[in-house]
Amino acid sequence: MKNNIVITGMGVVSPIGIGVASYWNGLITGKQGVSPITRFDTTDLPVKFAAQVKDFEPTDHIPRKLAKEMDVFMQYGYVAAEEAMQDAGLQSESSPIPPERIGIVVGTAFAGLSTIAETQHGISSGAHSKVSPRFVPKIIGNIAAAQIAIAKGLRGPSLTVTTACSSGADAISTGIMLIRSGEADVVLCVGAEAATSPLPIMGLSSAHALSTRNDTPETASRPFDATRDGFVMGEGGGCIVIETEEHALARNAQIHASIIGWSNSTDGYHVTSPHPEGIGAIFCMRHCIEKAGIQPEQVTYINAHGTSTPKGDIIETIAIQTLFGKHAQSLAVSSTKGATGHMMGAGGVTEVIACVKTIQDGIIPPTLHLQTPDPDCNLDYVPNTARKQSVEIAMSNAFGFGGQNSSILLRRYH
Repeated sequence: MKNNIVITGMGVVSPIGIGVASYWNGLITGKQGVSPITRFDTTDLPVKFAAQVKDFEPTDHIPRKLAKEMDVFMQYGYVAAEEAMQDAGLQSESSPIPPERIGIVVGTAFAGLSTIAETQHGISSGAHSKVSPRFVPKIIGNIAAAQIAIAKGLRGPSLTVTTACSSGADAISTGIMLIRSGEADVVLCVGAEAATSPLPIMGLSSAHALSTRNDTPETASRPFDATRDGFVMGEGGGCIVIETEEHALARNAQIHASIIGWSNSTDGYHVTSPHPEGIGAIFCMRHCIEKAGIQPEQVTYINAHGTSTPKGDIIETIAIQTLFGKHAQSLAVSSTKGATGHMMGAGGVTEVIACVKTIQDGIIPPTLHLQTPDPDCNLDYVPNTARKQSVEIAMSNAFGFGGQNSSILLRRYH
């Protein structure tokens, strides 16, 4: 019990809902988060749609002055952290924890890239002749954690992880390492992203990474479908509060689930393409299971990375089949990116939260828009409709450019 890691708080800002309850309801009811971009003019862009966070007014959640000092990705992370801290009882005076013993780890892939691009465009076009004094604190990744710490009076370790699209999941692994090394008693693990901007859209389009279904954006994110043609950019924030079981029980905190395994690895193969045999993903999932001290056959559900790219979905399928063998055909495997798009740094956390809710409620969220079976993707992907099924142990995968791999294994808390 002393070293068992548990989740005591959760928070979400997503394209299908703000707050854990809204996000989860959206997932299991098949709510669609992808739509034409409304934040800027897309006339000259090759991709004109994304999974944007909707109906988000920063000042509904954040003091006006503070909101102005933050990039949008920071705002999403802050609001998710606020919900998670409230959920974990860290706002309550009845269970004080020394501020030096509460740490923060933020994972983000692009940090303030949208603000950088917008500011540079203003200067280059002559629309602006000056740069705001808020510019630098809004673009550097670590200030997302700093703003949370300043607002909440926290003084423990504050770290920022940027490992592409596995950043959020790696923030969780880093938080676990902080606790197990004795550097913190409680850690806020945050994933945050808001890179819906012309510059990254153009760059990712040039790399043939994005779907170009401008005529049917609502169904463009179709993980594991034979007609998939790339991922859909998403955005949002997620936060989980983690601590040891012993610490959580001592302060009478509610416990949502146990984290029984975590792992990180690198393909060492290519800057954008995963290894064709999935060797890094296989090692990562295997090491995660070995750390947990369980057998592969005990895993019931995998929330797949499943981004809807032609190569990536096949390679993740190969990795799952190779590691789990015959049991792979008994696994439920779904990708929630059909609903949320690819939330990048935020996805590694929000998808762990989806696993927690799956375990708690006995409902597996579906893979939306999976209509045409791909013979190379032949697992049970829970197509289009949520499934009632008891899940004791679930895994969440997050993979990223550079060959980054991260897996988190969760178990029902007893």
